[in-house]
Amino acid sequence: MTASPLTLTIDSAPEMNLQVVYCNHQTADLAIRERLAFSTEETLMRAYDALRERFPNSEHVVISTCNRVEIYAAQEDALDAPSRGQLASFFAEFHKVPLQDFFSDLLEESGPAAVRHLFEVASSIDSMVLGETQIVSQVKQAYELATRTEANGPLTNSLFQRALLVSSRVRTETKLVEGRISIASVAVGEFAKSIFDRFDDKTVLVLGAGEMATETLRYLKDEGVRRIVICNRSMERAMPLAAEFGGEPRPWSDLELLLPEADVIVGTTGASEPVVQAELFRKVRKQTGAKPVFILDLGAPRDFAPAIGQIDDSVFLYDIDDLEATCDKNRRLRTREVEKARAIISEETDRFMQDVYHKATGPIIKRLREHWHEISRQELELLYRKLPHLAGEDRDAIERTIQRIVNKLLHPPLETLRVEAKEGTPHGLLDAIKRLFHLKD
Repeated sequence: MTASPLTLTIDSAPEMNLQVVYCNHQTADLAIRERLAFSTEETLMRAYDALRERFPNSEHVVISTCNRVEIYAAQEDALDAPSRGQLASFFAEFHKVPLQDFFSDLLEESGPAAVRHLFEVASSIDSMVLGETQIVSQVKQAYELATRTEANGPLTNSLFQRALLVSSRVRTETKLVEGRISIASVAVGEFAKSIFDRFDDKTVLVLGAGEMATETLRYLKDEGVRRIVICNRSMERAMPLAAEFGGEPRPWSDLELLLPEADVIVGTTGASEPVVQAELFRKVRKQTGAKPVFILDLGAPRDFAPAIGQIDDSVFLYDIDDLEATCDKNRRLRTREVEKARAIISEETDRFMQDVYHKATGPIIKRLREHWHEISRQELELLYRKLPHLAGEDRDAIERTIQRIVNKLLHPPLETLRVEAKEGTPHGLLDAIKRLFHLKD
């Protein structure tokens, strides 16, 4: 099942209460993100069941990647909104991680700030690699999974659909996507090429067969790699990837035999704990000697124990966090494009919130118009009974005049309501209009 078309629909919601509680590469180190990650679809589906049980009147969408873990929650009634503490407790109990280990790393945004945050995420403004295109795919996949599990609803539907549109606009109207813009391209272009002058004589071993493995292999192929080995727990997934890049699929049971052969090792499994421990790799190094080996650990949680990088000076182990300095340089070079993107995001955030606030005022405006036009209709009927001789064209002229009078009288309160709604739902003004004109709920 795919997501619904990209249209704004908040048909059942007179109000919008939205929160996001999150940690990312800027707020928490990799170890914390690993412990809080929802690393498989099955895990995430169990998480949605748990969230639904705890917060039955709340919509949810979870984004969990190697760089971030975020829970978006939305409700029609503010009283149903989970607090940061409640969502933190959910993290702690679901992952069996002590609350004090990560509570200070969790940030919370609500209302327009939460909308802006998602738009920045989808547009890769706060990504480790500025402008990377992978994140919008991850946001879309997260939204589609929430849709399949019926964890989301009208408010989060509208929010995520708009976020995908904003991302498209940023890509179209800025140059953020030019140059090396993904984690894989930076890892190969900046890190691997600092170790090896050539790649056509290197053996590449890839652990995992998902999207990150595919993207990394694409860049390595561009550098001239000839021998590629795909080692995966599922041969059914390894074989198509190996065929695509002219590689060799191998079963997971061959991992220990394959490690000594590799010059470049890429970990992308997303396993719940490291698949290569330091003890195993020390055995590997006894076989290989001190030949240089480049290990790119793109798993979240990590695929290689950190101690592997300390075994000897010819082992070059890099994980997600090690890319931070290069990504900061990338960000500084694109400052002007970031400013353009932020301007687009600010404009779209304001527009989205105005749409929501307008939706909140819409029923009152409709009832007020109906109320006044009903009064006009009743008075015209009385007039026509008293003046039955009026010709049809005379009646039409009278009705047009009454219509203009009603519209002119309605214009000041409705214009005031429209202006006030730009800054938020004008509860006080709405209540005053309902009392003044005796509008019933």
